[in-house]
Amino acid sequence: MSTQTSSACRRSNVTITGASSTSSAIVFLHGLGSDQTSWRLLAPAFEDRYRVVRLDLVGAGQSDATAYDYARHGSLAAHADDLLAVLQELDLQSIIFVGHSVSSMIGVLAAIKEPARFGKLILLAPSPRFINAEGYAGGFAQKDIDELLAAMENNYPGWSQGIAPVMMGTERPELVMELTNSFMQTNPAIAQHFARVTFFSDHRSDLPLLTTPTLILQCAHDVIAPLAVGTYLNENLMDSQLVVIDTPGHCAHLTAPEQTLREIAFFLSMPDYSPSLN
Repeated sequence: MSTQTSSACRRSNVTITGASSTSSAIVFLHGLGSDQTSWRLLAPAFEDRYRVVRLDLVGAGQSDATAYDYARHGSLAAHADDLLAVLQELDLQSIIFVGHSVSSMIGVLAAIKEPARFGKLILLAPSPRFINAEGYAGGFAQKDIDELLAAMENNYPGWSQGIAPVMMGTERPELVMELTNSFMQTNPAIAQHFARVTFFSDHRSDLPLLTTPTLILQCAHDVIAPLAVGTYLNENLMDSQLVVIDTPGHCAHLTAPEQTLREIAFFLSMPDYSPSLN
């Protein structure tokens, strides 16, 4: 494993593993409250065929938290630019991008802006808008999000302990504790600001602009991004397919990694390839 020291890569704590002899790269970007370690069950399975790139959102994990600009990072577009800066520094084209939750939309925005850098998108539990609107079921009423953010600001440790089992959707204590600890390791002010940006974002109008082939992996029992959201994305993206992963919660890469890996491998046209978990 190598950690890059150039400016954008250092800022985003980029790590690179896998087949250094190939120009084909697969890039993993985590969701709210997590970091690149959340891909530990998926990313290694592709190291024999791809250059595997993992990074942290600025402000999360081991990224440079001082680079988090509350004004600039007041929209997901800034995080898309952070992702593009890494791809530019590494001189990557036609990548396979795997994004979880909010980072799915970050990847969509980046692919719209610089389509040549993206060959395929894999969106795990994505949502273009979390709040319900007329004719759109995002999963939350406005008051639900207001209450969620207020609870986060009033008692961040308690909120972290409460939201982790909801996001995991499982009683497996080790996974719940992992996500809780990840939330607690994030600067609370940054976490609260990014949560506000995440839950108030609305990128439905951007969807028709995406031309990159896309796989939508939707969790079957997800209260954060319900099935209706996956269906909406599939109907509004030019070149997409929707697959439902039979798992609770919002984190199929942790609760159902085998099925998630199989679906990704199939989408990447690797029928003879059976990725295995380490």
